[in-house]
Parts: sequence; C-alpha cells; structure tokens
Amino acid sequence: MEHLARIIKQHRVAMGLTLKDLATMSGISQSHLGRIERGERFPSANVLRKFAKPLGFDESELFTLAGFLSQVSTEEAERKPIETILGLDPYVAHVLAQEPVEVQRAVIGILAILKSLANSVTK
Repeated sequence: MEHLARIIKQHRVAMGLTLKDLATMSGISQSHLGRIERGERFPSANVLRKFAKPLGFDESELFTLAGFLSQVSTEEAERKPIETILGLDPYVAHVLAQEPVEVQRAVIGILAILKSLANSVTK
C-alpha cells in the first residue's frame, strides 16, 4: 500500500498537480486523495479508474501497481520473455528477477511512471 501511495504522490508532484487539482480533475475529494497518498487508505478500483487519466496512467498500469492485475498474463508469459513484455534489457531483466518481489514491483512502478511521463512529453 505504501508503495502505491508513494508512486501516486510522486507522479502527481512530477506532473505539477496539487491535491486540489487532482481532486477537481478526478472527482475524488481532496481529503480522500490525501489519505491515499499518505497510505492511510487503499484506493478501490473505481477510485483508481477516476484518477488514472488525470495522472497520465493507463488504468491497467495502476491496477497492476495496486495488485488488482498481474503484470503479465500466463499465456503472454509462456510466449514471450519478461524483458520483451516490459521493454527491459535482457541483462536488467535477469538482475531484476533475482531481487525480492517488493523490489521488482518498485522498479516496475518507477518504470511505469517514467514511461507515462515520457509519453506525456511526446504528446
């Protein structure tokens, strides 16, 4: 929960949005967003859906970070190596696979933020 809260806050700040801005854009109260960012509340899928777009995330990215979706479907994992799916260098994927799950999720979350920021800059 703290991991997701940190990602949401970092992404909001990186985009130059205040809690009030995000609350207005998403229709979620500022106090509820604050509790989510502090890790006091875990957002429901409905809440994630509401602020995914204002933060520049695909819904599936936030759902994956929140643990509602797995990073890779079983069928996709059988067909492609993880580095291809995540767009990682094979060496980086190998090193990352040796880390604890919490570290893997943190790195994937950071990569999702960077990807989202890069996409918003190029648009």
